Amino acid sequence: MSEYADKAELIKSKIQEREEFVRESWVKAMEARLVRDELVKCHRLEGVNHLENCRWLSEKYASMLKENKVKGYKKIDF
Repeated sequence: MSEYADKAELIKSKIQEREEFVRESWVKAMEARLVRDELVKCHRLEGVNHLENCRWLSEKYASMLKENKVKGYKKIDF
């Protein structure tokens, strides 16, 4: 009976780890969306000077796009 209980606990912990991983991935993706919204606001407010005044925000958004993608828990290698 304890063998089955151990397997059940192992499965529960693995599912919990997966949920946390996916949740963190979505949080990072939503952070990138917030930065994008701020970048759009900056572009609208600054007008023709947006290249100089919003550069730091666009660089931050570009780096977040590379790093903060939504990832699943399965890794498939091709």
